[in-house]
Amino acid sequence: MSEAAKKVRPQYSNIHITQLYHYRLPAAGIVSILHRISGALMFLLLPFTLYLLERSLTSESTYEYLHGFASQWFVKLIILALSWAYLHHFTAGIRHLFMDMHYLLSKEGSRNSAITVLAISLFLTLLVALKLFGVF
Repeated sequence: MSEAAKKVRPQYSNIHITQLYHYRLPAAGIVSILHRISGALMFLLLPFTLYLLERSLTSESTYEYLHGFASQWFVKLIILALSWAYLHHFTAGIRHLFMDMHYLLSKEGSRNSAITVLAISLFLTLLVALKLFGVF
């Protein structure tokens, strides 16, 4: 085979961590990464959450102490992060269920559903934040 007949194939290489700021991830990729992060966050905080639940059910004084502890702003931020993780993981999970049923598999449908997941989870997290910080 002659040199002119050979096709020049593109070379693909892995992206190094220092090159990530040049790479533009699509919305579906962002939702996928956030889905994994939110799942890991919920998994790691589950023992702490269950411990607090168990302690709050032991007596009224322990409940009052934990209620005061949860009213601090830093703890509220942790609760808000856990709420975001749950809400994002839930909405992205519903998106994945639709994709398992062979809906939203086109490029446009995938992009629109990813943007919808981000918008809904952030809107619901905003509502939780407003309630958590006493706006309503």
